[in-house]
Amino acid sequence: MHRTGKLAMFLQALCGLLLLAGLVAAKNDVKVLTVATEENHGLERFLRSAKIYGIDVEVLGKGTKWTGGDMNLPGGGQKINLLKEKLNELMNSGDKEKIILFTDSYDVLFLASLDDIVKKFHAFPDTRVLFAAEQFCWPDTKLATQYPKTEVANPYLNSGGFIGYLPEIYEIVNYKPVSDRDDDQLFYTKIYLEKKLRESLKISLDHNSAIFQNLNGALSDVQLKSNSSTETWPYIENVVTQERPLIVHGNGPSKLTLNHFGNYLAKAWSASEGCALCAEKRIELKDDKLPTVMMAVFIEQATPFLEDFLDQVLTTDYPKEKIHLLLRNNVEYHETEVDDFFQEHSKKYATAKRIKPSDFITESEARNIAKDRCINSACDYLFSIDSLARLEANTLRHLLSSGYDVVAPMLVRPGHAWSNFWGAVNTAGFYARSSDYMDIVYQNVKGVWNVPFITNCYLAKMSVFRTPATKSVTYTKEGIDPDMAFCASLRDAGIYMYVSNELDFGHLVNPETYDISRTNPDMYQLFENKMEWTTRYLHEDYHRNFDEERKHLMPCPDVYWFPLMSTRFCAEWIQIMEAFGQWSDGSNNDKRLESGYEAVPTRDIHMTQVGLDRHWLQILKDYVRPLQEMVFTGYYHNPPVSIMNFVVRYRPDEQPSLRPHHDSSTYTINLALNRPNVDFEGGGCRFIRYNCSVRDTKPGWLLMHPGRLTHFHEGLLVTKGTRYIMISFVDP
Repeated sequence: MHRTGKLAMFLQALCGLLLLAGLVAAKNDVKVLTVATEENHGLERFLRSAKIYGIDVEVLGKGTKWTGGDMNLPGGGQKINLLKEKLNELMNSGDKEKIILFTDSYDVLFLASLDDIVKKFHAFPDTRVLFAAEQFCWPDTKLATQYPKTEVANPYLNSGGFIGYLPEIYEIVNYKPVSDRDDDQLFYTKIYLEKKLRESLKISLDHNSAIFQNLNGALSDVQLKSNSSTETWPYIENVVTQERPLIVHGNGPSKLTLNHFGNYLAKAWSASEGCALCAEKRIELKDDKLPTVMMAVFIEQATPFLEDFLDQVLTTDYPKEKIHLLLRNNVEYHETEVDDFFQEHSKKYATAKRIKPSDFITESEARNIAKDRCINSACDYLFSIDSLARLEANTLRHLLSSGYDVVAPMLVRPGHAWSNFWGAVNTAGFYARSSDYMDIVYQNVKGVWNVPFITNCYLAKMSVFRTPATKSVTYTKEGIDPDMAFCASLRDAGIYMYVSNELDFGHLVNPETYDISRTNPDMYQLFENKMEWTTRYLHEDYHRNFDEERKHLMPCPDVYWFPLMSTRFCAEWIQIMEAFGQWSDGSNNDKRLESGYEAVPTRDIHMTQVGLDRHWLQILKDYVRPLQEMVFTGYYHNPPVSIMNFVVRYRPDEQPSLRPHHDSSTYTINLALNRPNVDFEGGGCRFIRYNCSVRDTKPGWLLMHPGRLTHFHEGLLVTKGTRYIMISFVDP
């Protein structure tokens, strides 16, 4: 290599070392300070963002009593006094060209390295101290007229963040005495508004949010950029000033927006990396050191398929000796079922307590009892479950391992966007849709998300609730329901709530149309709760009908036999009919028909009479039509049309048989509802043309055959007991 080449390499390396030394020196010349008298989720998030960007923050006032007033109102002078103490210490050290960066903590995030922040600061001409700026003149709006005349996006000083040289900031905080309860922003504002002082100290405002972005009043100006082709991690941009802020402050009522942004910013989540924050917080559960959990179960309203819910409670994948069960039922209709469950299974748990309808305890009182009982015991976590929540067995374990203090599994009504969380709340504290709500619900993005409201099911770490700041957390607040009261008090206490959509944790049932005045009301839930409905009522072998290797049973020519509905369906269907009790008289005169005349009458009840016609037509569409299309090739009619859908009752002393006839249908279905040779003797269907009879029917199994012309048939004589069948004449 030539000497000139070696020299160039040496000089390049030397420059690199000098640059590195300069960066280290620059970092050492900057002191980053904040004030936080207590540890909470806001401080935890703030310090994480600092760590992500390699920023060393000194927290002032940690562990001391806060005497600076309610920060939702004018106050905060204590921050100045704590800062003053630290700056006096630094001034005595003699390092007078040190740069001081001060920010609030609980509602602030760093979005860049200290080098980037200092570089931006140095770009401000003739500035020794730079304060953040905002759109509102707070706390004294009358001072707005005293500000310098300027046409800028953010004309007014905000004290949540400032950067400058030590001597000038030292002079500012020592300008005059301030009490802990005085307002810090008003203190700094009055200094800024004194022109001579402003000019001598060279104080400027970050009008364009080059460094400091205050969100209050600027929510329409600030956009979260999460799909950039050039950036791995999401960031925010002020689209009005065209700046990319380096520190973001959720001042005033914008804190919930900062919580939303915090799901993505400071390298918390990205499309390519996923939920980095989730991975950081994840903990390992060891079976020999599992925490103690209070499982608080709430049945506050009449609930579809409650039996399934209680089974879910029982089969939760967690040792029962580690669970303290509190079972609250406030629905008299469910009391027998709930009491039976409690009596049979309560001794399996570490402890068990019941709250009954007869205790006359309100929902908010019951929920507070569960919370307080857990706080005041050796309980590590409260796992609250409402009867509307249908959970996978591993949900509790996953939430415990997530590392979050208050976290809900995302649950959604199948096929709808109705979930157990809100992405945002409006100014009145009610539901509002966040920009990412649908993406979270449909799992287009996956992770654990800071949200302002959770319900129906959540896990809460009790150590968080054993602090003075959380004594006010309650389910009771006048004018709002217990869940809203609880979440509002969590927000007020600075406790963050999260919802996880990392896995499929289950879903919510829909109770809106649940009518307990009906016989077997779950039967009427086909549309609102189809998942539960089909699990309970569709035959367990229904889907095997479509196995390619399976041969279709055909007991008579063109008569097919399929498992369709469960035996429980059949039993409950019969119960509904008998409870209704208005069987036709078996004569030709039938006022239920438009013509008023029935050519081949039976003792029957029409589905329209018991409110099940729409449900049965849906069964024909979803479950019968695919069978018909499979065996009667070339015939398609979607949806199937069936005017006559009815249950027939045959009895020896009433109507024991049915004369030979053709059905007024393209095809007919005949669903057996009870057992031959057990519930009745005799009976069956004979197809006369083929001299072929089907007698050994099975409950829940469907006979399907053509209606007109070919399948002239009769109902065979029932000699004992009662035979029930469900009939439909399809596509007449």
